[in-house]
Amino acid sequence: MSEAEGHTDERRRMRIAAIGDLHVSKESAGMLRPLLAQVETRADVLLLCGDLTDYGTAEEAHVLARELSVVKHPIIAVLGNHDFESGHADVVAQVLSESGVRVLDGDSHTIDDVGFAGVKGFCGGFGRGTLGPWGEMAVKTFVKEALDEALKLESALARLRTPRRVALLHYAPVRDTVVGEPEEIYPFLGCSRLEEPLERYPVTVAFHGHAHRGALEGKTRIGTPVYNVSLPLLRRHLGELPIRIVELP
Repeated sequence: MSEAEGHTDERRRMRIAAIGDLHVSKESAGMLRPLLAQVETRADVLLLCGDLTDYGTAEEAHVLARELSVVKHPIIAVLGNHDFESGHADVVAQVLSESGVRVLDGDSHTIDDVGFAGVKGFCGGFGRGTLGPWGEMAVKTFVKEALDEALKLESALARLRTPRRVALLHYAPVRDTVVGEPEEIYPFLGCSRLEEPLERYPVTVAFHGHAHRGALEGKTRIGTPVYNVSLPLLRRHLGELPIRIVELP
């Protein structure tokens, strides 16, 4: 009997807690623990959708690792743009990994019969407004970053052989969940190129952060639910427990 088969029906209905944009600084010690402690009784897995630190320093990563120590369930994370600010994203990832967090960057991870695929993602715009690789080399380089992130996500999803798949990103893969932000900055909040892998390798649900003033929920073109779990957004809409809890069917 496999590990997944050995679980009860209740366990198979995995409860996922997701949150992003924690922006932990060196002054954040003790501030997140009361919130994170509630994950223990409400979910089976915690997903962290980028911008985990404010400036991407090792000191901030150590503060976050101590805050996360109250969570005994598996934790899966992707980094965000703030985690790259100081040029030490690899150190941030290492500190978190050493504390037990599974940091994904074009990788996949399986818990029971649920597969998780994660990337940071990138910007570039949505739909007909998606920036194309034409003109100056700087534009082509910019677009290549978005294409590379989309390919990493596709590769991670393609490796999964589980009946249920979950995608976590920092940047938004759909326009729906950035609505509420100033329209001028939509192209910097995500990219439709990230939606394409979610259609080629359909997922059960996708989570992202980054859009602090966006919308809580949206859908891909094929109807997959997408949740914006940016902490500032969740605080405004969910009140005392600003964590998105989703139970997989």
